[in-house]
Amino acid sequence: MVFQNNVLSGASGSGTTTHTIDQSIRFNSADSAYMHRTPSSSGNRKTFTSSCWVKLGDLTDCALPMPTVSQTASYGVYLSGNDIQIFIYYTGSAWQGQLYTNRKFRDPSAWFHFVLVVDTTQAASTERVRFYINGTRETDWQLQNYPNQNQDTDWNNSGEKMGIGVNANGFGGSFGEYYAAEMHYLDGLAYGPEYFGETNSNGIWIPKEYTGSYGTNGFKIDGRDSSDLGDDESGQGNDFTTSGLAAHDQVSDSPTNNFAVANPLDSSYYMGSETFSEGNLQMTLGSSVGGLATMGITSGKWYAEFEVHSGSTTYFILGIYGDQPTATTHYVGQSANSYGYYADTGQSYNNSSASSYGNSYTVSDVIGVAVDLDNNKLYFSKNGTFQNSGDPTSGASGTGAISINPVSSTGLGAYFIASSSGNSSPSSHTINYNFGQDGTFAGNVTAGGNADGNGVGNFKYSVPSGYLALCTKNLGS
Repeated sequence: MVFQNNVLSGASGSGTTTHTIDQSIRFNSADSAYMHRTPSSSGNRKTFTSSCWVKLGDLTDCALPMPTVSQTASYGVYLSGNDIQIFIYYTGSAWQGQLYTNRKFRDPSAWFHFVLVVDTTQAASTERVRFYINGTRETDWQLQNYPNQNQDTDWNNSGEKMGIGVNANGFGGSFGEYYAAEMHYLDGLAYGPEYFGETNSNGIWIPKEYTGSYGTNGFKIDGRDSSDLGDDESGQGNDFTTSGLAAHDQVSDSPTNNFAVANPLDSSYYMGSETFSEGNLQMTLGSSVGGLATMGITSGKWYAEFEVHSGSTTYFILGIYGDQPTATTHYVGQSANSYGYYADTGQSYNNSSASSYGNSYTVSDVIGVAVDLDNNKLYFSKNGTFQNSGDPTSGASGTGAISINPVSSTGLGAYFIASSSGNSSPSSHTINYNFGQDGTFAGNVTAGGNADGNGVGNFKYSVPSGYLALCTKNLGS
């Protein structure tokens, strides 16, 4: 249930990096979020490089955050059916530059680094379009053709609108659902991934600061200014206009500190009625353990928050899950190693048995969960007050705690912070998660500005002493 690729959900937990990325921009498909710019002068239409870091959302077909251009065909880099498709130029009757990967991209937990290099001046056709994933050139294509030598493309063409996060053809669809960090675009330069990343001592591909030039229409967008997410930091002044993006779409999830999110690939029963959005931090639940976090925990003390956003809270449960869901144990609190806090009654649930615990909760309440795996205790708070007079700092005594089984007894070998419905025909309800990366809960709550003891995270309420946000920086510590 913990998904990784060779970027490990984020580099900071392994080895050393001298370049840190503090934020990313969350593109939410439901908001039709994208950026656009129209160059006023032409640059190099034969040679350019695009680099970006991406953490995928719900894996729907979309334009990746590498510039598209607005001709009758859709030129750009797209996720389609979980493979990546690249479109460079269409002559009016045939493609010049069309490549589809055999590899599938289905991991919503880790950051990928993509680099597209186009240089139609190359004599060898296969060198005219190169694509790199986490520092390695992609060579396994299900479809490939290349532009003619010295072909002018529509990139860097005066008056040719460029977009980020949107299908270029009409700028009205294929909106992205992902996080994007450090989007570089180089006009007139064909640079490989070594200019933007490097392999650390543990063999993990990590970000590297780019210090070169950008060319006429080049840019660097990193979202450092939440009030101006399309601001070009390259020095070229090639700012992008944003649409469907707001200040709360600057989040602290990044390639150098990756946070847990809800997992759209969890293997629960009765799947099919959950929908994921806001970078997998918002989920409308059906019936199942539909909201397992992408990162499991096996020791230590961890804290997260949930905002009950909308809908009915009937049958709604928050908690932790440690067993593989089955046809008869699919909701939080239904198995021997899962524990929940029930919205309707305020009761705690374990092994399908309810016990008196705390107050009920409903829409607009913020619920905190504090998991102490050093002492096998679990605590829940409602709007900042821990229930059952709980004291998460009480250690082995576990004042007001729910006692939980040790991790060694779990079927999954870890506990996962989770949410679920407790009935196969529930009322719809929407939940916003915060593992520390978005204290606004997608713009619905005023952030509290509360970090953990390592200075990580932005939570609505104070983090109990000794508890940490669930992210690779803390996991690595």
